[in-house]
Amino acid sequence: MTGADPDPIANLISAGLTLDSAGPELRDLVFGCEPDLTRLLHRLRVSSLDDAVAISTCERIEIFAVSAAPEAAGIMFDILAGETGAATGALQEQSRRLHGGQALNRLFAVTAGLESQVPGEPQILGQVKESHRQAAALGLVGPGLEPMLQAAYQTAKRVRNETDIGHYTVSIAASALMVARDVHGDLRRCTAVVIGLGEMAEFLASELKAAGAGDIAVLHPTLARARAAAHRLSCHFRPWEELDQALAGADIVVGALGTGQFSVTRNQGEAALRARRRAPMYFIDSAVPHDIDPAVNDLDGAFVYDLEDLERIALRGRASRENALEAARDIVAQELADYSRQHAARGVAPTVVALRQHFEAVRAEILAGGNLDADEATRRLINRLLHDPTVVLKASAAASRQTGPHAPFKLEATLKRLFHLDGGEPEPTKKEDK
Repeated sequence: MTGADPDPIANLISAGLTLDSAGPELRDLVFGCEPDLTRLLHRLRVSSLDDAVAISTCERIEIFAVSAAPEAAGIMFDILAGETGAATGALQEQSRRLHGGQALNRLFAVTAGLESQVPGEPQILGQVKESHRQAAALGLVGPGLEPMLQAAYQTAKRVRNETDIGHYTVSIAASALMVARDVHGDLRRCTAVVIGLGEMAEFLASELKAAGAGDIAVLHPTLARARAAAHRLSCHFRPWEELDQALAGADIVVGALGTGQFSVTRNQGEAALRARRRAPMYFIDSAVPHDIDPAVNDLDGAFVYDLEDLERIALRGRASRENALEAARDIVAQELADYSRQHAARGVAPTVVALRQHFEAVRAEILAGGNLDADEATRRLINRLLHDPTVVLKASAAASRQTGPHAPFKLEATLKRLFHLDGGEPEPTKKEDK
């Protein structure tokens, strides 16, 4: 259906749900059990969408497809409903659905990490590439979507290299580790608990693991999601019912559930500290809204830091983060404009080739007419090449008596621009065109 679409950008559609776009009920249903990317891609494969990719993480489930079919968006929502168990109507009401340039901007921004809960987090690029790899292996990614994905990767590379947005997340992790060492010393003797999921939380957990944290466990109200995260992080998982017991054994707690209710209340923090005989506990609250009751910080032996606290430690204030984010969005806008221009140029290439072939055919025909000197040959060539444009221009002028005066003037202006009859400077000629 989509492989031969004449304008892939105009026919690009994105549809999907994120943590911040879904209401509580739908969020719990969709993200309560992490969507299975492989299964989602197989649903796409058996649909009528043949140029598509799905991105499925703990924070988002989105489909990008190139299709001119009017029913394409409906098919995408049906696939999402079948995978998540949500009603199609509810998904359509709470999902983001974008078309054309807006959808391409979304693809670039997501890949560059600018649409993540914590802008600049480094994991999303790898997740998009893995989704792309699996989709391509199933024959899903066609000639419309493939160059868009490659351009998205180029955009992400520029954002990473030319702005500080990527360093923001790294600096947060470095600050988190610095505080952890201040509180506990050697991290190899520490145990950690990750409550809930989130791209930033998983990044922090992986950094703690790399720094030598001896034991890490993931807890989530849905056991399957805890198990999946533990598999990604190569660590343990525990049932949600064991949260209090897990807290009592945790030196470091990463809060990431973000349901709007505290996962660790003051009473739970107090109980855990008593069980630990006041051995210190370090809480990293990476959730939005907060996961750790701020009152926990008042307890003897508890140290609670949220992302803004860690950012201040890294000497990167909100202003510098916003400046980096603005610079990153400028890069996305530049890359989007460049890609659109290149795409438009590719679109007219067949016409340029046909024009050259036409001119060459006329030249060959005139030269085949006999022995002509240069003056006569060029005179005939000019007359032949100008004949059709002159006829069309005169016919357009005559038609304007019925349709209005604008059409011939537009055509006349186009001809003036094409042949620089308006006094403008011609474009420099490339060597290969001489």
